[in-house]
Amino acid sequence: MSFQPQSRLDGKVVVITGGKGAIGFATAQRLATLGARIVSIDRQGLEAVQLRLDTLPNADTAKHFALTASITDSASLMLAAEQVMARAGRCDILINSAGFTKSIAPKDMETLSDELFDSIMVITLRGVYSTIRSFTPLLKASGDGLIVNVSSIAGFTAVGSNLAYVAAKAGLDVLTKSLAKSLAPQVRVLAVSPGVVDSSFVPGRGSDFNAKTATTIPLGRIGQIEDIASAIEACATTLRFATGARFVIDGGRSL
Repeated sequence: MSFQPQSRLDGKVVVITGGKGAIGFATAQRLATLGARIVSIDRQGLEAVQLRLDTLPNADTAKHFALTASITDSASLMLAAEQVMARAGRCDILINSAGFTKSIAPKDMETLSDELFDSIMVITLRGVYSTIRSFTPLLKASGDGLIVNVSSIAGFTAVGSNLAYVAAKAGLDVLTKSLAKSLAPQVRVLAVSPGVVDSSFVPGRGSDFNAKTATTIPLGRIGQIEDIASAIEACATTLRFATGARFVIDGGRSL
């Protein structure tokens, strides 16, 4: 097998969970520009997601398409993998960007209920594992498969939107390393770990929070969506002799 850098992704099929989210869609735009065919998996809004996919580069020839599935429902994920095989014939890259969180101070343990804790863990950690399990046969069959997990610096700084989110991302980082060993050499497994990003992912965080946080970051600003999407692109194109690694994209916030 060759792990040489490549500049194009022509003929590659990329499956993105949470494809309608900010990071997911920005990544779809970048990879579609390089020739990839995009499959977006989201819980709802199939028609709306498809309309967005139709605006991607190379949409007429690549025939990007949307599927409805929940990463907390293994049966729907298995069906999604079957549909990808039936419609696209392969899966070369899987990007796990679906998730959610809620801002709760670490000391406020009463607000972080058992139900909310479980929900965050199921979506942020188990859901990623279930997705990988469903698509592993296709990724192995590719012979040059790649999984990119969107993690967070919360997983190793222990500072994040809430304690459950911190624990889930720490688990995701370890899962990334373990799967990198077990799925090699047919499939590479990497994690991209953003810091604070200018998006609506964490409800309640606005311009005041972003401005205040920017003053604490060595590179002088918070992350942008394109910073994360470009890192995922690099995993697929230039960082091809890497597996089990975590790439921190935080402007130095975690230093």
